[in-house]
Amino acid sequence: MWSYHPELLARAVPRYTSYPTAAEFGDTVGPRDMADALAGVDPDAPVSLYLHIPYCRSICWYCGCNTGAANRTGRLEAYMTALDTEIALLTERVGDVRIGSIAFGGGSPNAIAPALFEALVAHLRRAFRCEAPVLSIEIDPRGFDADWAAVLGATGVSRVSLGVQTLDVQVQAAIGRVQPVADIQRSVTLLRAVGVASINFDLMYGLPGQTEASVLATLRDSIAMGPDRLAVFGYAHVPALVPRQRRIDATALADAEARFAQAALAYEVLTDAGYVAVGFDHFARPDDALARASVTGTLRRNFQGFTADPAQTLIGLGASAISDFPGALLQNEKNSGRYGMRIDAGGFATARGLRRTTEDRVRGRAIESILTRGIADLTAIADIDAIRAQLLAFEHHGLVAWQGTVLHLATDALPYARTIASALDLYRPTAPGRFSSAV
Repeated sequence: MWSYHPELLARAVPRYTSYPTAAEFGDTVGPRDMADALAGVDPDAPVSLYLHIPYCRSICWYCGCNTGAANRTGRLEAYMTALDTEIALLTERVGDVRIGSIAFGGGSPNAIAPALFEALVAHLRRAFRCEAPVLSIEIDPRGFDADWAAVLGATGVSRVSLGVQTLDVQVQAAIGRVQPVADIQRSVTLLRAVGVASINFDLMYGLPGQTEASVLATLRDSIAMGPDRLAVFGYAHVPALVPRQRRIDATALADAEARFAQAALAYEVLTDAGYVAVGFDHFARPDDALARASVTGTLRRNFQGFTADPAQTLIGLGASAISDFPGALLQNEKNSGRYGMRIDAGGFATARGLRRTTEDRVRGRAIESILTRGIADLTAIADIDAIRAQLLAFEHHGLVAWQGTVLHLATDALPYARTIASALDLYRPTAPGRFSSAV
């Protein structure tokens, strides 16, 4: 099992769903950068789409996502109209690109009416070359019903992620997300009935009042419901950045050692149950595409976490959505109202981001390789001696080893992977401390 070295986890680090990370985004980019990036997209290479629905039926206190309450029908319909307009803007530029996957996230996409979602998918299929795209969606089990399940089946959604977080009723109350286990079970039954082949559970550790016993109970009850994948995230308590988290009692949060023990417990229980560990916080059944990608060395990492998606270009639509191009990371206006105004004015809503340098690309590939494969060839990185120096303590504990300029992570280095990767991050020494604990 994992060994605990608190001194190696003392520094807060990013999750590295991109490099450079969103913490480095600035306002020196804009709609012109989006147009230029789209002009360079290869129409014959697979492209992925991500559509952000920034609404939820109720707001959970722990959540750091860009979302608001879905309490006004008119506001939701206006947002969906803006999303349709943004799709049309993209179609004018890259309507001939081949779409390999489409992901819907939020917020909770099922906060909108199922008919609106069905119309959105139909628009996407008309607008782009959608021969056989993989469709995935995040849903909130609270309020998910047979009508929504029927639409998911009709539109060809094959992967669904359920926001479960915890099944402990006391912990649920402490984070403002009360959902009976019956809601989860009903959702799974409905999804299986309409042919959804891959169901993911999002779980969390480090929540207020959470103990190893409650984590274990949630894991066992979750496994019994038969998800194909599970993502087990550490709760990031950053109330200075996420005001709604101020409602959470910080004195009830687990300390660093207890968080580490909960993460280790999740790894042990899930791998013992037959799930393959994918990266440091995802788990999948051996026959699942995510597990196969991990075994074959084709695993990737993007803004949705670990993924089997091979696309080198990800186009984000909707408020706060981020587009990932080889040469740039471009984020839409975060405020949904201002996003709609920009789109209605006939231009792209790009408001923040950065242009990647050659050095950024080299380091980004190496960081992704560390996180997905546990190995990285650092030959192309000039200051490799400085990286070696930063990793001496990890080397001393047997967590990393070098073979020339190739860095290898040991099997039990998984909980330290993000911290190890941060040694390659040129922005960390000067970046403000805006991240959560590494585990």
